[in-house]
Amino acid sequence: MVFWVFGYGSLVWNPGFEYDEKVIGYIKNYRRVFDLACIDHRGTPEHPARTCTLEYAEGDVCWGAAFCVRGGPEKERTTMEYLERRECEYDEKTIEEDSVQPAITGMIVFTSTPDKESNKYYLGPAPLEDMARQIATAYGPCGNNRDYIFSLEKALFDIGHEDDTIIELANEVRKILGTTDCVKSKERKMTGSSSPLKAHVLSPLNRLPLQEAVATDS
Repeated sequence: MVFWVFGYGSLVWNPGFEYDEKVIGYIKNYRRVFDLACIDHRGTPEHPARTCTLEYAEGDVCWGAAFCVRGGPEKERTTMEYLERRECEYDEKTIEEDSVQPAITGMIVFTSTPDKESNKYYLGPAPLEDMARQIATAYGPCGNNRDYIFSLEKALFDIGHEDDTIIELANEVRKILGTTDCVKSKERKMTGSSSPLKAHVLSPLNRLPLQEAVATDS
């Protein structure tokens, strides 16, 4: 038995579980947005943090890392229980459709419903400065919100696939914090030491309710 999980946020740099294989790749027609509240890790119910989820955007790609877990039902169960505790703000798992020939099939992605009425963690979009101020000031039991976006920015740079929207938001957070080390994506792409990585189309996505989704073989 095997299952794959795709990380596009903190899983990219800190999966937190034992995995057997890691593949750098992208999923089509989705992009990261900082529209999800975190109230128990890097924020509180009174002052929620902002973390990223996926938003449908035709023609876009979202780069990240896919992790493979092998080793039998017990290992899979333990890993999935860990992920569901960690990703508790995400109310859906998303599983690929078999409509193209992806590098990986049967991949799970934690996503969220973009609806404030049905999903209490969904904050929705906000002006860049407002999001940056929230990220700059929020903190919780696992640390502060600004470290989340700075770590994500660095992780995407390290895999050779920066996200300009993340850089823009991170730079706005730096301005609020009064730091001067703003990043220019094109300059860093040209001068960075990361070598280009082969593109893998991991899968297109098909939304399924969290309680109905199951790990599948690949």
